[in-house]
Amino acid sequence: MVKIEVEAEVRPTENVEKVKRAVLNVYSGDLILVGGGNYSFLKGMSMDLRSLEPLRKLIRSQQIEPAAKSYLLRRMSNGELTILLHKQAAFASKISFIDDAKESPLGPIKIHITGDNLEEVVNYLTG
Repeated sequence: MVKIEVEAEVRPTENVEKVKRAVLNVYSGDLILVGGGNYSFLKGMSMDLRSLEPLRKLIRSQQIEPAAKSYLLRRMSNGELTILLHKQAAFASKISFIDDAKESPLGPIKIHITGDNLEEVVNYLTG
């Protein structure tokens, strides 16, 4: 079983719909807007690996499977996998993996996955 949590900050200077589009370019589950004012977040949660199908398709279309696999395996620890994606790249339907939230000026799209067999998740995304 796998649990997928997605989160992206919506900064005051950003359009909620544009941030939502960026997230939906990598995640197909439901999203809700949480908070308000200066601190809003789009959040989603899924128990279905297929909710990451948009991410999988982008990895394949950009032909970055080996680099993606290497990144994902490095980010795996104790039944958890955290993926950070550059939000502006995701808006443009491109994948840009980042190691630190500071690498995405408007904040990253964070995908946190927990489960028993994360190698299966990595293989699904990069296979």
